[in-house]
Amino acid sequence: MMAYTRILFAASAVVCASFAAAAAVPCGNLTSLSLPHTSVTSAVQVAASGGVPTYCLVEAHARPTSDSDVKILVGLPTASNWNGKYLQSGNGGFAGSVAPPTGSVQLGYAGAATDDGHTASGFDASWALNHPEKVVDFGYRALKETTNTAKAIIAAYYGASPRLSYFSGCSDGGREALQEAQRFASDWDGIIVGAPANFWTHHFTGFVFNQQVLANTPIPPAKLPAIQAAALAQCDGSDGVVDGVVENPGSCRFDPGRMLCAGADNNGCLTQAQVTAVRAIMNGPHDPRTGELIFPGYVFNAVNDPNFLGLGAWIFNGAPALGLSTPVQFVFGDQFFSYMVFGNPSWNFATLNFMTDVDLADAKVAGILNSTNPDLSRVEGRGAKMIMYHGWEDGAISPFNTINYYESVVATEGRGHGDAALRRTQDFFRLFMVPGMLHCGSGPGPNTFDSLGALETWVERGRAPDRIVATKYLNDDPTSTVVRTRPLCPFPQIAVYKGHGSTDAASSFECRAADHD
Repeated sequence: MMAYTRILFAASAVVCASFAAAAAVPCGNLTSLSLPHTSVTSAVQVAASGGVPTYCLVEAHARPTSDSDVKILVGLPTASNWNGKYLQSGNGGFAGSVAPPTGSVQLGYAGAATDDGHTASGFDASWALNHPEKVVDFGYRALKETTNTAKAIIAAYYGASPRLSYFSGCSDGGREALQEAQRFASDWDGIIVGAPANFWTHHFTGFVFNQQVLANTPIPPAKLPAIQAAALAQCDGSDGVVDGVVENPGSCRFDPGRMLCAGADNNGCLTQAQVTAVRAIMNGPHDPRTGELIFPGYVFNAVNDPNFLGLGAWIFNGAPALGLSTPVQFVFGDQFFSYMVFGNPSWNFATLNFMTDVDLADAKVAGILNSTNPDLSRVEGRGAKMIMYHGWEDGAISPFNTINYYESVVATEGRGHGDAALRRTQDFFRLFMVPGMLHCGSGPGPNTFDSLGALETWVERGRAPDRIVATKYLNDDPTSTVVRTRPLCPFPQIAVYKGHGSTDAASSFECRAADHD
């Protein structure tokens, strides 16, 4: 999914690495580098601007197959500004574009990013038609090509390899982060996994399921505020604080039947068919043969703001802010099955068979696109650390999918011993659920937090994050007034009000264990 992340990596102290010697190869001469199946096409010095210091911007193209063209951008701070570390950024949606990694450079990192091997809008998968190698590039190969290329360029420019390497991505970038952990663990010291679209084949099946449900029983956008208000009314106080944010939606099951119209249909109630449709979206699609869950459903607590990629924008309202006339979930579902599964641009979503077609998608591309392997023993074995986060109000990727993946890692780690398995997992991998946050950022809850700083502290100082303080700013503008702070707790803990102090202050809450459905 597209990562419109607003999570700001609050500036960590950038310590200029004294070991960063004078450049072995000047910026402009990096085009002469000889790299395997890769050409460096441009290397230019970029002047300081907008808080980003002077840096060297390098463009490279990797061609591991005859149908591959992986565009890579590498940003290199001056030797005196380099912190000695490398930060690779993930992509969003179907990828297809890449921007200079100025955020990494601003923090003192040498950074890199990629277009994942094709040029297109992030909503378009037509590039995949009859191009299986490009699908592999998108799935995972472009990630490895970027890492290898960037590290070679870094070593040439500074005369030294990075002493530590980090990866960070949200949405599809979160899927990519888990690909890195599962396939290329030896490349990383720390990985940030945001709202991962890691169960791609079933995730997009869920999109088509929602599309079918709402095609059969339309729910007018004008009804969404009432649905969300009813969900909040039922669940907001379940955490002991009434503040417009549900701390643990997994512990409160909203019943849309409470909204059944007593008389004439209106925007404040649901018809019986609409109650059934909302329940279906909440429950997610199931295999008709076995009853097994294909992909988990969604919660309805988020505010209906069309500027946010919440459930209202993704399912009911479309995404006019993105220039799309069709709801974004439907765009992604249609594109995936049309171009990556069936190879048929005329494929019709109404024909999806939730038995045979899901099996086909799994057989054809799950091994390329999905990153669901729960065995992270190589990450653990090399002493690397991982932080995963997900907004509870995410209408793009179900937060329950992330919980399911994390619990599969715990089960694999524990070999049947619950509490000990969780402790062993949390020694290297922690999940933080974010109440009131939408897809990768924004939303009514505290949604700005320093995941990179927390990971650096864990990797470099050995201090695991027992809580990460999140901040809600007025209008989600970090230069504006602080509205509220709240601790994010390592799953399955939640933040619980101590009973005294301001409910808008993180210091008034503590992390305690909690169950979820």
